[in-house]
Amino acid sequence: MIKPDESILINYNNRAFRAVQNSENGETSAETIFHYYQEANILTAEYAGGKIIKGHLIGLVDQSGNINMRYHQVNSAGELMTGICHSIPEILENGKIRLHETWEWTSGDRSKGESVIEEI
Repeated sequence: MIKPDESILINYNNRAFRAVQNSENGETSAETIFHYYQEANILTAEYAGGKIIKGHLIGLVDQSGNINMRYHQVNSAGELMTGICHSIPEILENGKIRLHETWEWTSGDRSKGESVIEEI
Protein backbone atom coordinates (compact mmCIF):
# COMPACT_ATOMS: atom_id res chain seq x y z
CA MET A 1 0.00 0.00 0.00
CA ILE A 2 1.25 3.47 -0.89
CA LYS A 3 1.11 5.88 2.02
CA PRO A 4 0.46 9.60 1.43
CA ASP A 5 3.49 11.83 1.73
CA GLU A 6 2.39 14.97 3.57
CA SER A 7 5.67 16.72 2.72
CA ILE A 8 4.83 17.05 -1.01
CA LEU A 9 3.62 20.60 -1.69
CA ILE A 10 1.66 19.89 -4.88
CA ASN A 11 -0.76 17.06 -5.52
CA TYR A 12 -1.50 16.50 -9.22
CA ASN A 13 -4.24 13.92 -8.63
CA ASN A 14 -7.30 14.30 -10.90
CA ARG A 15 -5.92 17.39 -12.65
CA ALA A 16 -6.06 17.88 -16.43
CA PHE A 17 -3.48 19.78 -18.48
CA ARG A 18 -3.25 21.08 -22.06
CA ALA A 19 -0.07 21.77 -24.00
CA VAL A 20 0.34 25.52 -24.66
CA GLN A 21 3.88 25.60 -26.05
CA ASN A 22 6.30 23.04 -27.52
CA SER A 23 9.51 22.77 -29.48
CA GLU A 24 9.14 21.98 -33.20
CA ASN A 25 10.41 18.42 -32.71
CA GLY A 26 7.72 17.66 -30.11
CA GLU A 27 4.40 15.93 -30.77
CA THR A 28 2.11 17.58 -28.20
CA SER A 29 -0.10 20.52 -29.17
CA ALA A 30 -3.10 22.48 -27.87
CA GLU A 31 -5.19 19.44 -28.85
CA THR A 32 -3.26 17.19 -26.45
CA ILE A 33 -4.98 16.67 -23.08
CA PHE A 34 -3.19 15.05 -20.13
CA HIS A 35 -5.11 13.46 -17.22
CA TYR A 36 -2.86 13.22 -14.14
CA TYR A 37 -3.23 10.84 -11.19
CA GLN A 38 -1.06 10.77 -8.08
CA GLU A 39 -0.64 8.39 -5.13
CA ALA A 40 1.93 9.62 -2.57
CA ASN A 41 4.87 10.69 -4.76
CA ILE A 42 4.01 8.41 -7.73
CA LEU A 43 2.48 10.21 -10.70
CA THR A 44 0.81 8.60 -13.70
CA ALA A 45 -1.04 10.10 -16.64
CA GLU A 46 -2.90 9.22 -19.79
CA TYR A 47 -2.91 11.60 -22.72
CA ALA A 48 -4.09 11.90 -26.31
CA GLY A 49 -4.96 14.46 -28.96
CA GLY A 50 -3.42 16.08 -32.00
CA LYS A 51 -0.55 13.94 -33.32
CA ILE A 52 -0.82 11.56 -30.34
CA ILE A 53 -3.23 8.63 -30.56
CA LYS A 54 -2.52 7.41 -27.01
CA GLY A 55 0.19 8.05 -24.44
CA HIS A 56 1.10 7.23 -20.86
CA LEU A 57 3.63 8.57 -18.41
CA ILE A 58 4.93 7.57 -15.01
CA GLY A 59 6.99 9.76 -12.72
CA LEU A 60 8.08 10.72 -9.26
CA VAL A 61 7.12 14.00 -7.60
CA ASP A 62 9.61 15.61 -5.19
CA GLN A 63 8.76 17.78 -2.17
CA SER A 64 8.76 20.94 -4.33
CA GLY A 65 6.37 19.47 -6.90
CA ASN A 66 9.04 18.86 -9.54
CA ILE A 67 8.36 15.78 -11.65
CA ASN A 68 10.91 13.32 -13.05
CA MET A 69 9.05 11.17 -15.58
CA ARG A 70 9.25 8.70 -18.44
CA TYR A 71 6.69 8.62 -21.25
CA HIS A 72 5.65 6.48 -24.18
CA GLN A 73 3.12 7.20 -26.89
CA VAL A 74 1.82 6.08 -30.27
CA ASN A 75 1.64 8.92 -32.78
CA SER A 76 -0.61 9.41 -35.81
CA ALA A 77 2.10 7.87 -38.03
CA GLY A 78 1.75 4.64 -36.03
CA GLU A 79 5.18 5.01 -34.40
CA LEU A 80 5.92 4.08 -30.79
CA MET A 81 7.86 6.97 -29.25
CA THR A 82 9.53 7.11 -25.82
CA GLY A 83 11.18 9.82 -23.78
CA ILE A 84 12.32 11.39 -20.52
CA CYS A 85 10.86 14.62 -19.12
CA HIS A 86 11.57 16.90 -16.15
CA SER A 87 8.81 19.32 -15.15
CA ILE A 88 9.03 22.34 -12.85
CA PRO A 89 5.72 23.73 -11.54
CA GLU A 90 4.61 27.34 -11.41
CA ILE A 91 1.43 28.28 -9.54
CA LEU A 92 -0.51 30.88 -11.54
CA GLU A 93 -2.46 33.77 -10.03
CA ASN A 94 -5.71 31.85 -10.57
CA GLY A 95 -4.33 28.91 -8.54
CA LYS A 96 -3.87 26.66 -11.57
CA ILE A 97 -0.56 24.90 -12.28
CA ARG A 98 1.75 25.59 -15.23
CA LEU A 99 4.51 23.03 -15.86
CA HIS A 100 7.77 24.07 -17.54
CA GLU A 101 9.21 20.96 -19.14
CA THR A 102 12.52 19.90 -20.61
CA TRP A 103 12.40 16.59 -22.44
CA GLU A 104 14.42 14.24 -24.58
CA TRP A 105 13.35 11.51 -26.98
CA THR A 106 14.84 8.11 -26.12
CA SER A 107 13.63 6.83 -29.50
CA GLY A 108 13.69 8.26 -33.01
CA ASP A 109 16.25 11.04 -33.45
CA ARG A 110 16.90 11.36 -29.68
CA SER A 111 16.52 15.14 -29.91
CA LYS A 112 15.68 17.43 -26.99
CA GLY A 113 13.07 20.11 -26.49
CA GLU A 114 11.06 22.26 -24.13
CA SER A 115 7.33 22.55 -23.60
CA VAL A 116 4.78 24.21 -21.34
CA ILE A 117 1.52 22.65 -20.23
CA GLU A 118 -1.18 24.35 -18.16
CA GLU A 119 -3.94 23.05 -15.96
CA ILE A 120 -7.35 23.30 -17.62
